Amino acid sequence: MTNLIIIQARMSSLRLPRKVLMKLEGKSILEHIVNSLKFSKLCSKIIVATTINQTDDPIATLCNDLDVDCFRGSSNDVLNRYYECAKLHQGDIIVRITCDNPLIDPTLVDKAIKICMEEKCDYVSNMIHQTYPLGYLVEVIKFNILKQNNDEIHDALTREHVTNHIRKNLTMYKIKEFFAPDNLQRPEWRLTVDYENDYQLMKKIFQYLYNPNEYIPYANVVSFLDNNLELLKINRIENK
Repeated sequence: MTNLIIIQARMSSLRLPRKVLMKLEGKSILEHIVNSLKFSKLCSKIIVATTINQTDDPIATLCNDLDVDCFRGSSNDVLNRYYECAKLHQGDIIVRITCDNPLIDPTLVDKAIKICMEEKCDYVSNMIHQTYPLGYLVEVIKFNILKQNNDEIHDALTREHVTNHIRKNLTMYKIKEFFAPDNLQRPEWRLTVDYENDYQLMKKIFQYLYNPNEYIPYANVVSFLDNNLELLKINRIENK
């Protein structure tokens, strides 16, 4: 089977514009995401899916520099962007990753892919009943379900957020969830980059934990923050 990781990215984020190119230890957020996902053992190909807008040309340029495929599609219809990208690259299983999660752990991606393959699921995720922090959420969807949704579902939230219809209609699909181990459950933490304060926290985490030759394991992040809980105050206002 062809397992595609598709990273959605754009420059025009309303809350923190151009965040995909913001630097952490000398590398852009997008580059960190791509490099971490390269450690996935079950991924066939990584693709960055951006828009046809001229403002997103820097993303295409960066993808060329990183030697990673870049697909350009609709700006507003993200579901169609995913579908057309997956169709072009002949994916069987599609992993949806957003470009605000520089700490994404490839072992979680592999776990979701493995469940999807072994259980023959339509959709696998750790975000329905969340036990991981924001920043570690993974979704896996079978191509035939992606196609069906693209062809048949036209509500604005699904077109923008891709899997909204599935998550609102769980009984219509074969769904599997996965959860963090009890000692690593931190759903209240915010380890994504949506606001400037999130970015400031992320800079602290990367300053202490980043190794250019490895990804940062989730358990290491938990251990570091458990021992430095004052750092979570940096973006606490965004948690409310």
